[in-house]
Amino acid sequence: MKLPRNTFKEALQTRRLQIGMWLGLADAYAAELIASTGFDWVAIDAEHAPNDVRSVLSQLQAVAPYPVQAVVRTPSSDITVLKQYLDVGAQTVLVPMVESAEQARQIVAGTRYPPSGVRGVGSALVRASRWNQVDNYLHANTQELCVLAQVESAAGLGNLGAIAASEGIDGVFFGPADLAASMGLLGRSGDQQVQDAIRHGIKVVRDAGKAAGVLSADPNLARSYLDAGALFVAVGVDTTMLIQAAQQLLGQFKASAGS
Repeated sequence: MKLPRNTFKEALQTRRLQIGMWLGLADAYAAELIASTGFDWVAIDAEHAPNDVRSVLSQLQAVAPYPVQAVVRTPSSDITVLKQYLDVGAQTVLVPMVESAEQARQIVAGTRYPPSGVRGVGSALVRASRWNQVDNYLHANTQELCVLAQVESAAGLGNLGAIAASEGIDGVFFGPADLAASMGLLGRSGDQQVQDAIRHGIKVVRDAGKAAGVLSADPNLARSYLDAGALFVAVGVDTTMLIQAAQQLLGQFKASAGS
């Protein structure tokens, strides 16, 4: 059995734009629904959405038949946590709150088997190796593994060049909400200062030869980050879209009933 291809990693390496959708509903049926629409990637959020290893597993299985790549945002950089999400089949992991090159190196080590890293070996038990049916999985898995560092603080921005240059880091993703809070602008992720910091960060990452990404549900902001050189951009959040659609529909009938 062949190792599944990571088309998202291939796209980043060949500088092909990837448009994504953020998944927070923590539901396999909803994840499959979005996967069927044609996005290049979907982010399965295990940091803020009510996901755990099993719910992420079910969503990975649900989107697998579609030409979309799943990016799993882990709840932390803990190597035990990384191991669990890799073992259930995540080939691209997005690790939050990375603030130093040393932390980036530790994250990469947590995704590699010894002697290159410290990832625990249990391939007979895991979906990632298809229960030891993938040819040469232990030695070949890293070629399809994509590691993204999420920079979302002033400290992280200060060390951005070194983080991006870290071996094994394939890209850097900017978190506007936490970055805004770190800059004293809580709840103002669209503030000009935050925008400028992200655009500068995109340049730093590109200069390091890596891919830059960001989330923005504001179409104008998303396009501006694309224009600045971001290569993978999430342009919507499923929970937000559902709320907005429900509010809009209700508003139509409430308005007509009150007139």
